[in-house]
Amino acid sequence: MIAIIDYGMGNLRSVQKGFERMGHEAVVTSDAKTILNASKVVLPGVGAFPDCMRNLREYGLIDAVHRSIESGKPFLGICLGLQLLFTESEEFGISKGLDIIKGKVIRFKGRAFEASRGVYPDKAGAIDTLKVPHMGWNSISIKRRPPVLADVPDNSYFYFVHSFHVMPEDKGVIATTTDYGFEFVSSIWKDNIFATQFHPEKSQALGLAILKRFGEMKT
Repeated sequence: MIAIIDYGMGNLRSVQKGFERMGHEAVVTSDAKTILNASKVVLPGVGAFPDCMRNLREYGLIDAVHRSIESGKPFLGICLGLQLLFTESEEFGISKGLDIIKGKVIRFKGRAFEASRGVYPDKAGAIDTLKVPHMGWNSISIKRRPPVLADVPDNSYFYFVHSFHVMPEDKGVIATTTDYGFEFVSSIWKDNIFATQFHPEKSQALGLAILKRFGEMKT
């Protein structure tokens, strides 16, 4: 059984329906015991980073997230569920995350800021014209291929809605990147964790293929 963590933010039914279409049982739950007993866990996310972290604390689910990952069971983060895994986010000031993946979550910014830090010198000029949030279909470039991407060709398109992106300290966790005026991290893979900035449940056949592969993973 797949547990989809419900901490009171966002419509989780679309994620549940996606798994059900692929033949996998999934339950939306805010019960820590159910999450710990599940064979796989999904952390979705819609909304502001600090609000989501507050709700995870108030629902008593932070320990369940950590223990689920430490147990080695397959763990999937989606959109804000990717960002919450990181050390901190700059959304509405500095907000502490789950600190499972070392690194930061930063907002898409203009050319002058990025060039001053030497972060994206090759395509810095394009950043000035970026629309924020980054919304709609965009392609992914596969850097490392985890099992859940087995059916996904390189440069496939997925659906994005976000104003912030992750910057992991360890570049070895990067699974895919996406070009939006510069190359940002669109998914990460570390041990039993796979997390995406895009929405598989909104990405038609290839997104559902990811959910199918995740549902088939063994502990």
